[in-house]
Amino acid sequence: MSTSSDSRSILRRKPIREMEEESGESHLFKSLGLWQLTAIGVGGIIGVGIFTLAGLVAAGSEGNPPVGPAVLISFLIAGLASAAAALSYAEFAGMIPYAGSAYTYGYVALGEIIGWFIGWDLLLEYTAIVAVVAIGISGYFSAFMEGLGIQVPAWMQGTPDTVEGGLVNIPAIVVCLLIAWILSRGSRTFGRFELVAVGLKILLIIFIIVLGFFFINTDNYTPFMPSGFGPVLAGAATVFFAVFGYDAMSTAAEESTDGKKHMPKAILLSLAIAMVLYVLATLVLTGMQNYQDINPAAGFASAFQAVGLPAVATIISGFAVISILTVMLTFLLGVTRVWFAMSRDGLLPAWFSGTDRRGTPQRVTWIAGGASALLAGVVPIRAVADLTNIGILAAFVVVSVAVIVLRRTRPDVPRSFRLPLMPVVPAFGVVASFFLMLQLHWETWLRFVVWLIIGLLIYTFYGRKHSLMNPDSPRHRMVP
Repeated sequence: MSTSSDSRSILRRKPIREMEEESGESHLFKSLGLWQLTAIGVGGIIGVGIFTLAGLVAAGSEGNPPVGPAVLISFLIAGLASAAAALSYAEFAGMIPYAGSAYTYGYVALGEIIGWFIGWDLLLEYTAIVAVVAIGISGYFSAFMEGLGIQVPAWMQGTPDTVEGGLVNIPAIVVCLLIAWILSRGSRTFGRFELVAVGLKILLIIFIIVLGFFFINTDNYTPFMPSGFGPVLAGAATVFFAVFGYDAMSTAAEESTDGKKHMPKAILLSLAIAMVLYVLATLVLTGMQNYQDINPAAGFASAFQAVGLPAVATIISGFAVISILTVMLTFLLGVTRVWFAMSRDGLLPAWFSGTDRRGTPQRVTWIAGGASALLAGVVPIRAVADLTNIGILAAFVVVSVAVIVLRRTRPDVPRSFRLPLMPVVPAFGVVASFFLMLQLHWETWLRFVVWLIIGLLIYTFYGRKHSLMNPDSPRHRMVP
């Protein structure tokens, strides 16, 4: 048993050898191959970004000037920052293919307190992402029902600041609970569902791009940047929500049939596919309809309505609801696996890491599903989107720093993927992510800091004492 002062320090690091033993003894089933992992990544990246946030940022919202057609630039800036972080994630995933993603990487490379903060951060951020996507689905659900001649009562369509006469977002609540149920069926089931749903999603987006191309009016691209470059940067901070998802997918590394080989490929493939589709889709959206007329809640549905294709708008709304479900599934998977990993490490009560016969952590699945349903029912979409972005950007900063540190401190650890131009690429990821964080509103920073303070208190009075790395912990075991 280690009795060094480091074992009691908040900067103690989790040994990679111990993680390998945990993976071998894991109750999580290994059933996900390369294409299922890639589908989970694409499912997490593509969805609300195309169907909701692109229109929201282009048209503007309360307190946020319209970005117009320059929303394309917002996506490219966000994508560039995300790509730098994705390379860091790919190196880590090929080296440490275990549950927890950024939480685990931070714990191994930078110490327990950093890992705790990122894990605690991701519990909120992933839950909030599920909520914001559910809110986006609600807008398309209402448009779909209207296309069928059914008027959804305003009180159940959303909150008062997003829908006139709105009270609570019932469709968003229902879909959060539906996703929790799908995830509770086990990794084999949700992996198959994700593969099929993502295939349908990509076909839908290609259909939208090809058909919409014939209705582009180039006059709609003028002015290209109606409010200047500042709102474009702020827009990049908001749509950054749309260009990650591979990070949540990496939380499922322990359920991969060959994590060291498949995880890096799946991360890079999913981001590349998503960025190509995002660029083409934003060009079509802002070309079909003037940015001032775009419906932020259902951008493509309103665009096809505007060019006289209401039937297509109805089809898009229906398929958008189905395709956006994959985003929710990816991130609800993410929060449950981070929660599971933190509980297994002793930083949260062991009760949360219990699994059923399918190898599914049922307790955290339903708790996270219920929390996301509550958020989706009563919180505005922009506030939730910004809250998720600041947390994920903070995780990206930590992962980018951690990959530099571990390359220097543990050069001996086998890596199935090595990111190029070390340390330039991860350093760029740090700078770009922090810059995007600075574009967010002060209210977002306040909520983020309050959440971290709550986390610090829990770590101080529970996590630090019960950590398996603490030799005085009641849950401590021999650490090699």
